[in-house]
Amino acid sequence: MKAGIIGGTGKMGRLFSPVFERAGYEVLVSGRSTLLTNTDLAEQCDLVIVSVPIHDTLRVIEEISPVLTQDQLLCDFTSLKTVPVAAMLTSKASVIGLHPLFGPTVQSLRHQTIIVCPARAEENVLESLLSVFCDEGAQCTLSTPEQHDRMMAVVQGLTHFVTLCMADSVRRLGIDIETTRAFTSPVYHIELSLVGRLLSQDPSLYADILQLNPFVPEVLSICTSSAADLRRIVDTKDPALFKEFFTSNSRHLGAYCDEGMQMTDALIEYMVNQ
Repeated sequence: MKAGIIGGTGKMGRLFSPVFERAGYEVLVSGRSTLLTNTDLAEQCDLVIVSVPIHDTLRVIEEISPVLTQDQLLCDFTSLKTVPVAAMLTSKASVIGLHPLFGPTVQSLRHQTIIVCPARAEENVLESLLSVFCDEGAQCTLSTPEQHDRMMAVVQGLTHFVTLCMADSVRRLGIDIETTRAFTSPVYHIELSLVGRLLSQDPSLYADILQLNPFVPEVLSICTSSAADLRRIVDTKDPALFKEFFTSNSRHLGAYCDEGMQMTDALIEYMVNQ
C-alpha cells in the first residue's frame, strides 16, 4: 500500500509521514521542491492526503481529481471541511475529510484529537484509516463537515479572535511586555504565552481560519455583543449587574469550572517549579 501526502515536505506532512510508515505504508510526498508532481503522486497512491494551506486546497483537489479512481481514498488535513469535502466528492475516489486538532510541533499523536468526516467510504476503508491513528494513541471524533465547521468557528475562530484582540490591545496601550514580567500573575503569564504562541506562527493560517469559515461571522458578532454588554456593566459600577453576568456564565459552564480550576492549578504548579 502506498500513501501519498501532497504538501508532504511541510511541517504537518513531515509529522505524519512516519505515522503511515509505521502502519506499513510506503510513503510518497510532493511539494514545491520535489520532482514528483501532485498528479504523479495521485496516480500512484492508494491513499492520497492533501496537506496544504486552506487557500490552496481547492486548487490542489481540482488538479488531482481527474486522475483518481474508485479504488483510491482521498483525504485532506484542512482546518475547514464543508467546502474541501464537497470538492473531493467530485472525484471518483472514496472520501474522508480529516482535521488534526494540533500543530506539527507535537512529539506524538498520543492523546491528540483528529476530527474524521467520512463522506464516501466503505466501513472497512474507514476502520483501516482510523486504526492508523488509534494505534498511535490519537483520539478520533466522527463528524459531518458542517458540524465540524460550526464547532471550529468556536473552538478556533472565537479563541484566535479573542487572543488577537488581547495582543492588539497590549500594542495599542503601548505596554512593554518585558516590563510587565515584574508584575506578572500566573494567569496573565498563561494568557500571554497563548498570545506569543499564536503570533509566532504563520499569519496566513489564522487569516484562513477566521476569514474562510462561513460560520465565524455569527460567532464573532455574538462575541462583540457580549464584550459590549460587559463593558456597559463595568461602566455602571453596579456589583449586582456584574454578579448576574458572572453567575449566568458560571452556571452555563457547570462542572467544567472546577475542572478548569484544577487544570490551571496544575499548569501554575508546573510553571513555578521550573
